[in-house]
Amino acid sequence: SSTMSFSEAEVQSARGAWEKMYVDAEDNGTTVLVRMFTEHPDTKSYFAHFKGMDSAEEMKQSDQVRGHGKRVFTAINDMVQHLDNSEAFLGIVNPLGKKHATQLKIDPKNFRIICDIILQVMEEKFGGDCKSSFEKVTNEICTHLNNVYKEAGW
Repeated sequence: SSTMSFSEAEVQSARGAWEKMYVDAEDNGTTVLVRMFTEHPDTKSYFAHFKGMDSAEEMKQSDQVRGHGKRVFTAINDMVQHLDNSEAFLGIVNPLGKKHATQLKIDPKNFRIICDIILQVMEEKFGGDCKSSFEKVTNEICTHLNNVYKEAGW
């Protein structure tokens, strides 16, 4: 469905959890991407300039990896600010999904992979409560992205 059902309390705790990650958006975004590229090397194939990088150390230092990590976190941050407004939320998710589906042709399973890694990093850094406060948000993001993909003919 296109409407989201977050209670006010869920919105507040999700924002509180995300805020902890977003304070260090570039570093945490980089950590998430490097882990994704290391544990799921096929995901690197979508990024021409990351392909040749094999060591996690090299990736961590890369301006491109860091820049993309920051972009991913900025997009999620925009979504988190609109959890209580589905129209605004979808206004961010829909064009993002469309671009990844039609121009970049990214397999949608990768959204679940990156969301799961974000949750892992949250748990490692800030504990299980932080992770569980944010789980519903990642499910919502992945569900809506998958809907966009279906509409785009995946």
